[in-house]
Order: sequence, then C-alpha cells, then structure tokens
Amino acid sequence: MKVTEKQPSTSNVLLELNDVKKYFPIKGGILKRVQGNVKAVESISLKVYAGESLGVVGESGCGKSTLGRTILGLEELTEGKIKFNDQEIQDLKKKEKKKFVKEMQMIFQDPYASLNPRQRVGHALDEVFRMHTKLGAGERKSAVLDLLKEVGLKPESYDRYPHEFSGGQRQRIGIARAIALNPQFIICDEAVSALDVSVQAQVLKLLKSLQEKYNLSYLFISHDLGVVRYFCDRVLVMYLGNAVEMGTVDDIFKNPLHPYTQALLSAIPRPSVHGRKERVRLTGDMPNPANPPSGCPFHTRCPLAQEVCVTDKPAWVEHEPNHFAACHFA
Repeated sequence: MKVTEKQPSTSNVLLELNDVKKYFPIKGGILKRVQGNVKAVESISLKVYAGESLGVVGESGCGKSTLGRTILGLEELTEGKIKFNDQEIQDLKKKEKKKFVKEMQMIFQDPYASLNPRQRVGHALDEVFRMHTKLGAGERKSAVLDLLKEVGLKPESYDRYPHEFSGGQRQRIGIARAIALNPQFIICDEAVSALDVSVQAQVLKLLKSLQEKYNLSYLFISHDLGVVRYFCDRVLVMYLGNAVEMGTVDDIFKNPLHPYTQALLSAIPRPSVHGRKERVRLTGDMPNPANPPSGCPFHTRCPLAQEVCVTDKPAWVEHEPNHFAACHFA
C-alpha cells in the first residue's frame, strides 16, 4: 500500500548516471592475465531527483548492490559518467572527492557488521564528527546525543556496545551515522531486509520522516517488492546488470511492460476474492554475467522470446511518459 503520493520535483536532478559500467576482471594462468570480465553493471543511465526515493529491484546477482557501491566510489567505475549536483565525480582527485563523503552516504544491510564490536556507539558516532568537522570534544558529544535522539534512541545508548542493541536499534545507529554529516543522498542497501516485519515498519517510517525533514534522496535497493511499493516514488528493474524497466511505482505495479517485471510481480503473494492469479514462472537460472547471452539478456528465460531477441539487444525506449522498458515486445 502506498501511503504517500508525493512526487519529487523533476526540475532538480541531484544524481545522474550516463552509461555506467562496472566489470570485474577474471584472471588466470601463471601470469594472472585478464581472460574475461564479469559484467556486473552494464550501461545503466538514470537520474535521481532531490527529495525522491528510487527503488532498485531484481534477483540476487543482478547488480543492484554493485551499482550502489559504484556510485559511492566503493567500487572503481569501469566506464561511463557519474554526475552529482552537476559535477562529474569519477575523475576527481582524492582530496576533491572528500567533500562528497559528506553528501553521499550508505546504510548497509547488516548494521552489526558495519559497527566495531569493541567500540562504544557514542565513540563510533563521535569519530564521524572528529574526522570531518572542527567541533570540539564537548560539541561532538552534544551532536552525537542529538543524533541518537533523532533516530529514536535514548541518551544512555552513548556508552553501550553494539551487541547490547537489538537488530532494529543497530539499524537506527547505522541511520544516525549516515545522516551525521547532513548528506543529500543516501543509498539504502537492503537496509530493512534483515529485520522483523514490525521493526521494518518502524525503520521505514523513520527514513520517511528524515526524508521529509531534510529533503533527502534515497536509492533504495531491495528484493522486497512490497516494501518498495510502500517506500519508493519510482522503480528501476535490473536483470543481469542491465536496466530492463523503469517508471513510477504505479506504472511498474499496475502496468508492467517487461516480461521480467511481470514475472517478479506475479511472485508476490496476494489474496484475491476472484480466485488465484496465475503466476509467471521463469525456467532456468540467471545466465553467467561473465558470459552473458547475445541479444536481449533475458531471452534465455523469456516466455515471449523470438529470433529477434536472440540477435538484437532491445533499445531503451520511453513507451509512456516517464515509463521506460528495454523489450522488443513491451
């Protein structure tokens, strides 16, 4: 259920990707020469607007997380351009990139793994301010206590260790660390997938309130389509490193154009008084990204595949206003 129909302003592009590629080299032999590449992300182009939530969905191994890590610079870009606030960031020097650390942050799937188990939570958050600001010790502690309050944690959390918190509380700490430097853009990499359903709702509500308060933009990576429908404004569907469809939440969930999107949506369990809707079942496994199929990357599993799908890769076409798909028969 979509609880808000807020539409982001399309006049303010915060992040823009143009033909972004990320390949991981395959090395072999005695000399460890490059013998091929795992094509994790293949020619992704998109825009993220100020104040919006763009969901990224697809099967495990489709390149969702790699895309997010490449945007942040945690993975080196193979090809393409990434612009943030109209400035290309992939060619900046190390010192010049430092300012983008404050503007672009990530919330990880496993909050416990992203925290030092031997470090008190207050000290972990204090470290963010110590490294990136000129605040004194007293000012930093005050800022940390304000952060804890912002994400719904009590002041006594300052002196506790990560293992003393529940999963949901640890994720709140991860959120506090992400918003500490007042960023504009946050990547949520499966940020609620490890949480109980009731805790998921609390964390999503917190993320929504922070977005409204600070005009944050999210790239929300998830395999849970129900959560994406609730939380996001637009959705990008990926398959084998490729973008296969993108549109508003209503476009994707009510009028999916690509057979892969239709298969994903048919797998969502939903009660119906008119009888059970037939599920679209995909045969076989996702192809090896080191040796992707010719033509359309989905043709080996697509129920609509024809000869043209084997030989020609479909173009990225705007079939309806702001509703794109890469399929010969969309």
